[in-house]
Amino acid sequence: MGLQCGIVGLPNVGKSTLFNAISNNKAEAANFPFCTIEPNVGVISVPDPRLKTLEELVKPQRVVPTAIEFVDIAGLVKGASKGEGLGNQFLANIREVDAIVHVVRCFDDDNVVHVDGRVNPISDKEIIDTELQLKDMESVDKKISRAERAAKSGDTKMKKELQILHKFRDALSAGKNARTVEIYEEDRGAVADLQLLTAKPVIYVANVDEGSIHTGNNYVKQLMEHVKDENAEVVVISAAIEAQIAELESMEDRAVFLQEYGLTESGLNKLLRASYHLLDLITYFTAGEKEVRAWTIKKGWRAPQAAGVIHTDFEKGFIRAEVIKLTDYQHYKTEHACKEAGKMAVEGKEYVVHDGDIMHFRFNV
Repeated sequence: MGLQCGIVGLPNVGKSTLFNAISNNKAEAANFPFCTIEPNVGVISVPDPRLKTLEELVKPQRVVPTAIEFVDIAGLVKGASKGEGLGNQFLANIREVDAIVHVVRCFDDDNVVHVDGRVNPISDKEIIDTELQLKDMESVDKKISRAERAAKSGDTKMKKELQILHKFRDALSAGKNARTVEIYEEDRGAVADLQLLTAKPVIYVANVDEGSIHTGNNYVKQLMEHVKDENAEVVVISAAIEAQIAELESMEDRAVFLQEYGLTESGLNKLLRASYHLLDLITYFTAGEKEVRAWTIKKGWRAPQAAGVIHTDFEKGFIRAEVIKLTDYQHYKTEHACKEAGKMAVEGKEYVVHDGDIMHFRFNV
């Protein structure tokens, strides 16, 4: 499944610097707003040590990791919901993504101009929230107008939908995000077509100076306290450090660099892990002589749905799935040996795929 995260934030918070570092795409990073006008898209391979394990066991012709697309969306400003600063274009870009990576400036630097003249992570976050909420309110209001006309004609379904829409309207009017509205899962269809911006899951990236990478700082503490009741992830990253890592060619050099900073992993890895956790994603693998490959699916998906990520025919004509656990593959070394030892399970349509499963699908179309 294609996964896309949109990087948003005020101008000069470190969005493009971070994007350049994690994607090795060189979006122009400059010290003024609207430097990035068209969204830049970078496809990031997701590192997974289990792929290396399978590669050593299977010795395939190629190894294909799963990937996440990051979209660098130009800096939003006050009034974006009304079209200020190319706001409509940028908000449309956000509407297309699965999750929002909201970069918040948590560092002092007199050489990097802040759009409001001072560093205040809470205010910065609220500016973005307000613009997204205003745009969502506009969408909800339009649908309420349509639903009211239908409800007056006696449409009971529309009457129920109208109640749900007003719940969202009330929350947005109170300065709350759509994701905070508690409704039954079956009622979400009332707003599904609106693709509400503030309903999207969010990862807050606290962009800190190099000296704050281990312990954070007061700005980070303020941000964490402010978002503690949101269903959101907070990741502390130094975009400056990530930019330096991106300049290094070999994995060995990168490992040495991280060691020098006392880090066990890059900010990119933390961001990717947070993305998977927030979106409730897992990985399964296919393994053969031609290819070892990782596939991303939603936690809780059944075998036919997982097969459909490879090809829709696999889901339509699903017969069964042959499943090996990675620990068994490591112990018995080959697929044949796993089968001989009774460690290859044959599963039907109701099988719920687990993270790390090695799968082979049988289908007929």
